[in-house]
Amino acid sequence: MNPPTHYPRSCTDEVNFLSMAGLFDEPTRSYVQFSGERAVDRDSPRLTFGGPLNLSPIAGGQLWRGPPGGGDAPPAGSVLAKRENPPDLGKNKETKQVFSKSAETVSLPFDLVNLAAWISAYYCAPIGPTLSTMLPGPVRKGTGLKTKTLVDLTTPTPVGIEVTKKQQHVLHCIADLPQNNRPVGIAQLMKIADLGSRGPIDRLCDHGFLSTQQVTNVEAAWFKHTIDNKEAPTLTEDQNKVFEAILPTLTAGYSCHLLHGVTGSGKTELYIRLIEQAINGGGKAIVLVPEISLTPQTAARLMGRFPKKQVAILHSALTKAQRHQQWAMVASGEADIILGARSAIFAPVPIEELKIIIVDEEHDHSYKQDQTPRYHGRDVAIRRAFTAKCPIVLGSATPSMESWWNATRREISTLHTLPKRAPGLTSPTIEIVDMRIARAAAKGVMPVFSRELESEMQRALASDGQILLLLNRRGFAPWIACSSRGCDWMMRCEHCESSMVYHRKKPLEEVGFVRCHHCAKEQRVPKSCPDCSKPVIRLGAGTQRLEAIIRETIPLPNDQIARLDTDTARKSSELHAILDRFTRGEIRVLLGTQMIAKGLDVAGVTLVGVIDADTAIDLPDFRASERTYQLVAQVCGRCGRGSGNAKAIVQTYNPLAPAIVLASQNKYEEFANRELKLRQETGLPPTTRMVRFVVRDDAFEITAGRADALEERLLSIAPPAIQLTSAAPCVLTRIADRYRFDLTASATTARELQQFLADARAKQYISNNRDLAIDVDPVSML
Repeated sequence: MNPPTHYPRSCTDEVNFLSMAGLFDEPTRSYVQFSGERAVDRDSPRLTFGGPLNLSPIAGGQLWRGPPGGGDAPPAGSVLAKRENPPDLGKNKETKQVFSKSAETVSLPFDLVNLAAWISAYYCAPIGPTLSTMLPGPVRKGTGLKTKTLVDLTTPTPVGIEVTKKQQHVLHCIADLPQNNRPVGIAQLMKIADLGSRGPIDRLCDHGFLSTQQVTNVEAAWFKHTIDNKEAPTLTEDQNKVFEAILPTLTAGYSCHLLHGVTGSGKTELYIRLIEQAINGGGKAIVLVPEISLTPQTAARLMGRFPKKQVAILHSALTKAQRHQQWAMVASGEADIILGARSAIFAPVPIEELKIIIVDEEHDHSYKQDQTPRYHGRDVAIRRAFTAKCPIVLGSATPSMESWWNATRREISTLHTLPKRAPGLTSPTIEIVDMRIARAAAKGVMPVFSRELESEMQRALASDGQILLLLNRRGFAPWIACSSRGCDWMMRCEHCESSMVYHRKKPLEEVGFVRCHHCAKEQRVPKSCPDCSKPVIRLGAGTQRLEAIIRETIPLPNDQIARLDTDTARKSSELHAILDRFTRGEIRVLLGTQMIAKGLDVAGVTLVGVIDADTAIDLPDFRASERTYQLVAQVCGRCGRGSGNAKAIVQTYNPLAPAIVLASQNKYEEFANRELKLRQETGLPPTTRMVRFVVRDDAFEITAGRADALEERLLSIAPPAIQLTSAAPCVLTRIADRYRFDLTASATTARELQQFLADARAKQYISNNRDLAIDVDPVSML
C-alpha cells in the first residue's frame, strides 16, 4: 500500500524564530502563525516564525515541533495560518531559538483549523489545546508507524551475473505475483519463497536484480467485526415521507433536520438510506453516536449495507495503534463513512467531500466534553455542517430541550416525526412499581427487586426471552455507614465532598475496596466505625451487587449472565465481545448502567427492568427531570423488538413524578411542552443562553474570595441583557482537594452572551485554566 499523503517525507527543516534585529538571518519566503499545544488563549498574540527559502511547503493545520520560548524538550504545536507580510515586531519577543518541522508532518484540513478557531472563541478555550483535541494523541506521537522496505524486479535485468538456485526461486516468486501485489515486503517474500533468512534477497538487491523502496504505514492488530447482512427493509409510509423530505436537501447546501421517532421506528434505516444517496458520487459521511457501546451494532449495519465501502471507526476505547490506523485511513481518503463518538466530528475529511452528518441520540449528554475545550459534539457538528454546506440530521426518540426548542419555537431546524414502530415490532407494556409499598412489605429494608419484577423475570426466562436490567450506579454499594442507629458516621472521600463506593474484586467474593468516583482514590474498607467502634455496613445497590444477587438467585449458567459498565468494558474488544454474545442470544440476562439504555436492537429482549428510576430525578440540576424522562423512555424502548409480547417494569419511590409517568406513557411532546414552559418561567436554557464559571482553589476561603472578586469584575462590565447569579459553593464543593464555587451568566441570545464573554476576555477577567473553568452551554450544574 502506498504511504498516505498526509505523511510526506522530508528533511528536518529549520525556521528561525522572529528576531528583532533584521527579522531573520536568512532570506524569508513567508511567515507562519504558530500555536503550541499548551494553553495559548485565542485573543493572545500568536507566535510568528519566518520560513526560509529552502523550507518545504507550509500549510495551515500542519503539526510542527520546536522550542518556542526556551527549553530543551521540543513541544508540539500547529500552524494556524500562513501570511506573506512580516508581523508587528512589538508583539514578539527577541530570541534566536530555532523551530524544527517534524520529519513526518501530520496535517489537519484547513477547515478544521477554522473550526478550532470557532470553538476557541465560542467556548472560551485556548486555541492550542483545542487543536490538540482535534488531533488524537497516537497520531501526534506516531504510534503504530512502521517503515518497511519493499522490493520488486528491476528492468532491464542485469546480465553477466550468476545467481544461485535460491535467488532464482525468489525472482520467479516475485514474477508470479499479481501486479497489484507488487512491490512486496521482504518478510512476506521470505514466507512466499520459503526462505529461512533474508540473505538471498539482500544479495539480489546488491547485484541490481531487485529495486527497493521505503514506505511508512500505520500497523495495528484489529478485532473481528460482526457484520449485519440483513436485507434492507421496505420503508414504511412514515419513513418514506421523511426520506422524500430530506433527500432534496442533500444537494441544496446546509440544512438542519430533527428526526423525532419513537424507539424502534426505524431511524437507523433512514440514516442508511440518506448516507447511501450522499456517498454515491464519492462523498463522505460522518455518523456520531454518544456511547462507545453503540458503535459495534451501528458498524455491523453499515458494513453489511455498504460491503464495497470503507467504514472507519474512531473512539477512545480502541488501542493507540488502532486509533492512528483509523485516523490515517480517513486522512488518506480511503474511508467513505466515519463512525464514532464525540471526537469523530473532527475526522480529517476535506470540506468539499463531506456530504452529510448524522448525530444519533442527539439528546445524550455524553456529547458534551467535561474538560477544556468544553465543546458539545452535537453543536460542533452543526457548525461543521454549516461550513461544509451539507445537511445534518439529529435523531432521537427523546430530543434534547435545545433541539426541540430550535425546531418547534425558533424554527431554525426542520422537524420530522416517526410516530409508530416499524412493522414486526410490538410496543411494550410499561408498569410503574411503587417501591414504597415494596419497602413496607420488606419491613423497612430497601429491596433491590420488587415482587412484580421478580415474577416477570421468571416468566421471561421460562419463555426463552432475554432480559435487560438498568441500574445507573456502578460498584457494589454506594454507601459505607455505621451499623448503629445512634451514630451518623458515613465514609466519605478524604479529598472530595462525596461518599466512598464499595467495590468487590469479584462478583461473588467478599473481598473488596472503596473508591471515590470523582478523584478515583482507593483504600481498604474499615472494619469498624471510627466514631463508635461498631461494625460498618454497606448500604444501597450498584451494578456489582445486582449481578451478585442475580447469580445467586437465578438458575442460569454463569456465562449466560453479564454486566456491562465501564468497570467490565475497559477495552473495545471486551465491549464487542459482550454485545456480540447478547445479540446472538448467548447472554440471557444483561445488566448495566446507561451504556445499555440506548440504541441496542435485539429481537430477543422481552423484559426490561429499571431497578431505580430515581437516580437523577432529585439532583439539584434543572435538567434532572429531562434526564430522567430520557433514561426511562430509552431503556423501556429496548424491548419489543421482536414479534412477541414485551414488558418493562419501572421501579421508583416517586411514582407520581411527571417525568416517570409521561415516559411510561410515551408522551414526549406533552413532557417537552411542560418542561419548556417551566424553563421559560424561570429563565433557564434553552429559552436563554448560559455560561457557568467554576472557580477552584486549594483553600475554601481563597476560593470564596476569588469567586466574589470575579462576580464583582463581571458585574462591572455586564450590560442590562446579562443576568448574573451570585457566587456560591458548588453542589460538590470539593473534588480532588480543590474547593469549588460557581456563578452563572445568562442572556436571551447567544450573540449577547458571546459579546459579554469577549469583553471579559479582552479585559483579562476570565481565562480557561486550572483555577477557572468556563462552561458555555453547561449540561451539568453539580
